[in-house]
Amino acid sequence: MVQYCKQCGRCCERWGWGQEGTADDLVPWVAGGRRDILLHVAVRLASGHWTRGDSIREEDIPSVTRVLYWQDPGGRHLRSCPFLERRGDGLAACTIHSVRPAVCREYSPWRCTDGDYL
Repeated sequence: MVQYCKQCGRCCERWGWGQEGTADDLVPWVAGGRRDILLHVAVRLASGHWTRGDSIREEDIPSVTRVLYWQDPGGRHLRSCPFLERRGDGLAACTIHSVRPAVCREYSPWRCTDGDYL
């Protein structure tokens, strides 16, 4: 049976915060000047220093050791993804769908074992 996203938005509401990212996720955002996204990312460098994603440059990406999603610009964890949008029909939409991070691209709620999304 083929499974697909039902656009309920529950994954973005429940798992939209505190997710681990990868340095590879940062590449298109830094190259594309996506400060709107990078403002919501915390990055740890090899030096141990934590910074917001909007201060990262392309040459910094190889030294990124940890990436955390999603925060407000002040560094406080958000309870849902800041890029979740509810359309007029009640369905959920991702406003960064074409450049969403790997954790979002690879998430398949129909494979969850906790029963919440089966």
